[in-house]
Amino acid sequence: MKHRCLVHRIGPPTLALAAGALFPLGFAPFEYVLVAPLALGLLFVLWLSAGYLRAALLGFCFGVGLFSVGVSWVYVSLHQFGGMPPLLAALLVFGFVLIMSVYPAAVGLLQAVGRHRPAARRMLLLMPACWILCEWLRGFAFSGFPWLYLGYGMIDTPLALLAPFGGVLAGSWLAAIGGAALVLLVTGPGTDRLAALGAVCAGVLLILALGRPGWVTPIGQPIRVTVIQNNVPLDQKWSPDAIGSIAGGYLAASRNSPAADLLIWPEAALPLYLDEIHDGYLMQLRHWPADFLLGVLERRRIGDKIILYNSALGLGESDALYRKQQLVPFGEYLPLRGLFGWVLNYLQIPMSDFTAWPDKQLPMALAGQKVAVSICYEDAFPAVVRQSLPAATVLVNLSEDAWFGDSLAPHQRLQMARMRALESGRPLVRASNNGLSALISADGQVLKSAPQFRQRILHGVIVPMTGETPFVRYGSLPVLGFALLVVVLGSFPWVRRLR
Repeated sequence: MKHRCLVHRIGPPTLALAAGALFPLGFAPFEYVLVAPLALGLLFVLWLSAGYLRAALLGFCFGVGLFSVGVSWVYVSLHQFGGMPPLLAALLVFGFVLIMSVYPAAVGLLQAVGRHRPAARRMLLLMPACWILCEWLRGFAFSGFPWLYLGYGMIDTPLALLAPFGGVLAGSWLAAIGGAALVLLVTGPGTDRLAALGAVCAGVLLILALGRPGWVTPIGQPIRVTVIQNNVPLDQKWSPDAIGSIAGGYLAASRNSPAADLLIWPEAALPLYLDEIHDGYLMQLRHWPADFLLGVLERRRIGDKIILYNSALGLGESDALYRKQQLVPFGEYLPLRGLFGWVLNYLQIPMSDFTAWPDKQLPMALAGQKVAVSICYEDAFPAVVRQSLPAATVLVNLSEDAWFGDSLAPHQRLQMARMRALESGRPLVRASNNGLSALISADGQVLKSAPQFRQRILHGVIVPMTGETPFVRYGSLPVLGFALLVVVLGSFPWVRRLR
């Protein structure tokens, strides 16, 4: 095969590392759509001639490249805004990259069970199925890190039609098959090229057959939404001297905004606990012509202990609270405190000891609709968003993206938010302190957005939706079940030889 000359000259581990480093270019803000599937297809080719340990090593190298580039923003959060010394921050990021690289290494190990299968069958069936299972596992194991799923890069392609059916993982699967097919068309022998061409044709037919079924329909009147993006610098936000100007700034911006049905302020908009906010201030919001949704901090005494929550306060027909369930490790809580307690000596992150709310929460009644709230990192987790569906008619995410600085993360997060809207068939509003705030339609399109690092009043109209997509009803179970079946069938001869 043609690829063997290239592999021989460069070396498989180096090639895998380079392919992994190119993989993030398929996502926002770059959005070179074909790069990620082709990079993965190249890794699949490298796996064809590798045994178990070699395949695991190649997957690990691919992961090191992928996460070193794709989540480089972790260093920005730890050093630039967390105050951690540069060397220590770099070492921690390197450790995180190595841990995340275990997942593609596991894919390499798993797909090797079918190493005696024909090349085309492995690349077009077994390897994509293994990749999907490990993407899913990465999304919840050890608190989960569902970043850079291949399907997110497909949000502006016809593969996005799969999202209401099987979520982002369905897009990942078809994109993985497509990338493998394109590589086979270039490098494979005649029979493999025919199989690859058949896979491409089958994918096209599947997309044409899906169309855009009417799983969801508008409900009620369109609502006017205003997001206040005040771009408060982090070095001022937590200063006691700045509390008055911050609180006054949000009121002033709200007064200057167009008439709205729902006014939204970002995560932890006021650097105060809810019990510290003056009653007169909240009374102004309650008597506003519009309903309000704003990020707040809460503290509750349980016995001798003070429990902190990262929350959202809704002021509409009645007051309502949402408390964050999916916390950011090392940013909002410290996992394995006995092992990592020393990290707190180097991090300067205020309000970093929150408690996750354990129970399911109902949507809020705001602006005549049922509004489901998520806070920051939570909209990266499809299962968290699904909890309030199909009851909710509008989704809102409150964020503080200033921790990411001028990095890839805010762009990646907006892409993930678009996927949540598309999966659920609901409009989604992102309210971020420093951008990218956005109004997203139920089909995942950005209606309006506010640029980063600017004060903006983002105003527009969204259409609330009701109904239930297959993904809302079943989640990723059909996709995962089918992927598991493919893996089991692909490894059956191997299993039989063990008996």
